[in-house]
Amino acid sequence: MFKEKFDINLDFMKINSSHLIGVDISSSSVKMVELSKAGKGAGNYRVERYVIEPLHGNAMQDGAIVNMDTVSESIQRAWKRLGSKCKRVAMALPASDVITKKIIVPAGQREDDLEFQVENEASQYIPFALDEVNLDFQVLRPLPNNPDEVEVLIAASRKDKVEDRVAASLSAGLKTIVMDAEPYAVQTVFELIKNQFPESGDDQVIAIVDIGATVMKTNVLHNGESVYMRDQPFGGDQLTQEIHNQYNLSLEDSEKAKRNGNLPENYKTDVLHPFCETLAIEVMRAIQFFYTSTQYTEINYILIAGGCAAIPSLDEVITSRTQVSTLVINPFSSMELSSRIMPRQINNDAPSLLIACGLAMRSFDPS
Repeated sequence: MFKEKFDINLDFMKINSSHLIGVDISSSSVKMVELSKAGKGAGNYRVERYVIEPLHGNAMQDGAIVNMDTVSESIQRAWKRLGSKCKRVAMALPASDVITKKIIVPAGQREDDLEFQVENEASQYIPFALDEVNLDFQVLRPLPNNPDEVEVLIAASRKDKVEDRVAASLSAGLKTIVMDAEPYAVQTVFELIKNQFPESGDDQVIAIVDIGATVMKTNVLHNGESVYMRDQPFGGDQLTQEIHNQYNLSLEDSEKAKRNGNLPENYKTDVLHPFCETLAIEVMRAIQFFYTSTQYTEINYILIAGGCAAIPSLDEVITSRTQVSTLVINPFSSMELSSRIMPRQINNDAPSLLIACGLAMRSFDPS
């Protein structure tokens, strides 16, 4: 989506190919992924490096940076741990900070005329003055029943939301080249893995549920395009809180114990299993909201991502509760791994790296 020139208009979706590190800032960590091309095939990639750096305190709130110094320091530590020489990065805004609208316009317009029409349309849908937002558009496709018209996606975000992330990376010594939106980074990864589904996912409804520390983000795709998005205030921090309550540990020690598995024998039955059941109910609730908000009546698959997706057998609990086949997403399943990557570790971390992977793939954007 958004590209350089962060002082004014960002070319969200029009970038020249260049080497980029994907950087995902969540409420609990900074995640970085660096990819390279492996061979000449369109989908042949190699994971060169990745890192997950904890983000302490309440530096992020509702997807916004509230403590710039803490976020910048975490980005800097992550980049040093990554061990890359590349300082050009792709970042993303949460869906709640990006306003999108699809419009239909005549085909074959000059760029200037199309920009003028987009601005006119945007002024009707964006509840801010246009000089307060970064605005961009992308021509998606001709209309199937009318090749004289094309579908155009308009995207806009408040400038301060973009500038905060750019400033955080700049303070860490990095340069933001692309500012994407998280749902589009997810769709980029789905394009890479869709051949794992029957008919490459054509005419199928697939829900990608990203379960982070504080928010569960549901993005439902049909034919690879988002048809529904919803955030729910539920995540792995609830499990940390339950460990804290059950075993009288500090929240910091509870988080460490959760990650290391250093907990009493009754942890699985008394704490983990009830949490998984509650999480599965939240997923089922998200699906019900989807059904009541759209014309769709069926979901073919659920893909789970985020830190909670690494919980053993969580996919089975969600499948049992929702009656929808549930899989743990691995964006690197078809990629080569560099010698510095430990296969077992990346398989465990992969669900948390969904957005960072999609951002890293912007290095190979042909546009």
